[in-house]
Amino acid sequence: MSKIHKNERIGAMIHILTENPKKVFTLNYFGELFGCAKSTLSEDVDAVRNIFSRFQLGKVETISGAAGGVFYHPWVSTENIQIFAKDLCKRINQKDRIIPGGYIYTNDLLYDPEIAYQIGKIMAMPFHQEPIDYVVTIETKGIPVAFMVAQVLKKPMVVVRKSSRLTEGTAIHMNYITGSTKRIQTMSLAKRSLEKGAKVLFIDDFMKAGGTAKGIQDLMKEFECEVIGAGVLMATAEPQKKLIDHYHTLLVLEGVDEEAGQIYISPNV
Repeated sequence: MSKIHKNERIGAMIHILTENPKKVFTLNYFGELFGCAKSTLSEDVDAVRNIFSRFQLGKVETISGAAGGVFYHPWVSTENIQIFAKDLCKRINQKDRIIPGGYIYTNDLLYDPEIAYQIGKIMAMPFHQEPIDYVVTIETKGIPVAFMVAQVLKKPMVVVRKSSRLTEGTAIHMNYITGSTKRIQTMSLAKRSLEKGAKVLFIDDFMKAGGTAKGIQDLMKEFECEVIGAGVLMATAEPQKKLIDHYHTLLVLEGVDEEAGQIYISPNV
């Protein structure tokens, strides 16, 4: 192989790191890939770190020691979070999104890979230092956001069903009461989905009173697992007191005026 120049190494390193967030790559790996010394690679890593810092593309961090290396830490600046959240509110606050009953149509946003990934990066930020084993969500609209959070955190995602499926084997079923309408709902999860003692992060697209999140907490106890955090894309301002104590939300929904065709939503940044 011909000599690989510095700009080529840096370009390849940036691509490899950003395609594999949170995964540690040793300098030996890059040394074999590029055919150069560790001292040269250390300079390359510094250059990559400076690029990411200058343009607010995330963080490149190093781990010292024999088992150390370099990894990409997805991160979004407060300024960019505010810009994104305001734009998302603007896109949501459209009259034709209002569905009878005061509901809001958001499928086109949640299932847009670019938007969902940006949401995932932002929603994962409070949990980077938490000892998470799984990202858990409930079908269906929370799936794309939870999947992106799982990708950023480099953790497997588990989907709780509203009804069991034969293809998933024996499952644990649980009834729970929705916090807003007080209706009894059912959730189900295959027994083999989680390891005993696992710590999980619950991610969903929407929260009103927190009944679903409370149901997830109770279901996790049946698996002898612990919910150590919760994040939702959008939460209602009322009721202020939810059925769970601690959660993170990107957007706050104040209300929907069907007659005026107005959605009152704001960033929680």
